[in-house]
Amino acid sequence: MKRNHLKITTFGILLLLIIAIIPLSTKPTSGQETRVASPHTERQTTIAPIDTKQKMQRFTYDSGLDFDYPDAVRGIYVTGPSAGGKRFDKLLNLVGKSELNSMVIDIKEDHGNLTISVPEDSPYADAATNYIDEPRKMLEVLEEKGIYPIARIVVFKDSVLANKRPELSFTKNGEVWTNGKGEAFVNPFEKEVWEYNLQIAKKAAELGFQEIQFDYVRFPEGFEHYDDELNYSKGDYKTDDMNNVKRRVKAVTEFVQHAKEELAYYDVDLAVDIFGYTATIEEAPGIGQNFSKISSNVDVISSMIYPSHWTSYFGIDFPDKKPYETVTEYAKVENEILGKLDNQPTSRPWIQDFEAPWLYSGAPTQYGKAEVEAQIKALNENGIDEFLIWNAGNTYTENVDYTPTN
Repeated sequence: MKRNHLKITTFGILLLLIIAIIPLSTKPTSGQETRVASPHTERQTTIAPIDTKQKMQRFTYDSGLDFDYPDAVRGIYVTGPSAGGKRFDKLLNLVGKSELNSMVIDIKEDHGNLTISVPEDSPYADAATNYIDEPRKMLEVLEEKGIYPIARIVVFKDSVLANKRPELSFTKNGEVWTNGKGEAFVNPFEKEVWEYNLQIAKKAAELGFQEIQFDYVRFPEGFEHYDDELNYSKGDYKTDDMNNVKRRVKAVTEFVQHAKEELAYYDVDLAVDIFGYTATIEEAPGIGQNFSKISSNVDVISSMIYPSHWTSYFGIDFPDKKPYETVTEYAKVENEILGKLDNQPTSRPWIQDFEAPWLYSGAPTQYGKAEVEAQIKALNENGIDEFLIWNAGNTYTENVDYTPTN
């Protein structure tokens, strides 16, 4: 019995295999269907060339927060103390009742301090001021209100790191060198400095910031005048066969390129603040900024075009008194340069909402509603829809029309 059962089982298995290999096809004959065995047809495969121009979807970090990019970023600068203090509600109200929609918030400020709280065992613990005790909660508030968050990180101006690690800075007579304002810089040739700042940028992205804005992506102003007086490492750039100006430009540009690659996983935009005058020259000889090269490697370029910071570049005797004319002339220059780039970034200049008393022997030109609107109008008329407004104390003019050409 067992043997006969085994034979039946074996026969059944073989029959199933034959059916699987030679499928039955149906042909109608005289109103009846007759099943006819037919061998497998050869599998047909369609081979189409891959469009290499189409980006492959990649896995990216999800912060858990959801922000929409505005129709055009119209933002204000917010310090750490403002973001973590009582002024924050007032700034939220300013944005909420106007055409503003974005905030640029200090995460690493001008002296090199972090504004957010970090664990005690963090390598950044001694640089953290903890102005913003709960940065995630702050971002959740911005998400609820639909305010686009941008993290400002000051890169190479960093007195904290320079004094902690003089070998990463510039020294003179054995001491960390400082400029006329007592500010120290760290060395853009040093890759360790790059990574120090990139880790902060990644932390900001993990918190939920949608954009990383690097400021002071440069050597100290006037560096070409005291280059020979300072001691510092040229790192991997010491063997490059080029003069010091080109060497500085290469280091700054490659930092930006590297940052773009490192931040790609976090799906954040990369922005760089840059001196407005660099758009008017081939490259700044001391600070290492080349407008075209930096612009080609970022998502957003933010030129600082405050009228108070210009001399008679455009044939305007006193630019601070003529915000509309000054911004108009700058916009023409920038548009021409960016128009020649294959990878053209979004232009989002910094404009002025502050007075410049150092330019005057008497009372300075007051920057209020008319002056702020004049700058925005000049940008809009030249096809630049995005802007950021700077006021170091975060005291912004009320009742401004931030879309004056609409």
